[in-house]
Amino acid sequence: MIEDLGRLSAPPAYQLVSQELRKLILSGGLKPGDPFPSEIALAERLGVNRSTVREGIRQLEADGLVSREGRKRLYVSVPEAAQIAPRTTDALILSAVTFGELWEVSRVLEPLSARLAAAKRSEEQVAALRANLEEMRPEVELGKLTGETDLAFHALVAAAAGNSALLMAREPVGQLLYPAFEQFEAQLPQAGKRQLKAHSEIVSGIERGDGAHAEMWMARHIDDLKRGWELAKLPMDRRISPIPRG
Repeated sequence: MIEDLGRLSAPPAYQLVSQELRKLILSGGLKPGDPFPSEIALAERLGVNRSTVREGIRQLEADGLVSREGRKRLYVSVPEAAQIAPRTTDALILSAVTFGELWEVSRVLEPLSARLAAAKRSEEQVAALRANLEEMRPEVELGKLTGETDLAFHALVAAAAGNSALLMAREPVGQLLYPAFEQFEAQLPQAGKRQLKAHSEIVSGIERGDGAHAEMWMARHIDDLKRGWELAKLPMDRRISPIPRG
């Protein structure tokens, strides 16, 4: 019966503007690096006021589809993995994701990243990995190795892999899993040294172009993460807590 139908509600105009502009970008009508049309031009074309266009553009900025050079004109941009990951990490936390679930995914993606990085890395990427190792050494010696340093290492390896799908897939997992190292590192005095050894071997394999070596040591490294978690008597089905954002 018609009485059973509910009222329809149209989305706010700025959301419609955002949707149309998103379609324009994703369809290739505007490409990364292209200047973004002005608010005035868009308002005239879409038949809305400038404030509505402005709100629609803010959504695109938040999603990384457009960016500003300083306070100047907007340009179409490609969202970075770090920009996209927070939404996914929030969804994972709300879904009560566990350490074990994250580890299972990481056990597949991280060795793959290392193997691909050995084949595709650039000199600049190897230098960045070497710099990360040098940053890690004093932290290990002082017993103050941080999840942040480890997270940066894995992000560098993934970037060197040269696979956009892999980079986007592993970023939210890494942002939740590797800082968890800090929860048990203090209970295992050798954990930092073992981590540094694994990182050193991974970088060595990547630098030499030895994918098998890099992949093997990354797999060992991820297995070690699980071993450390279990030695600290933490259950695999323990929910991951939110990581504070600066």
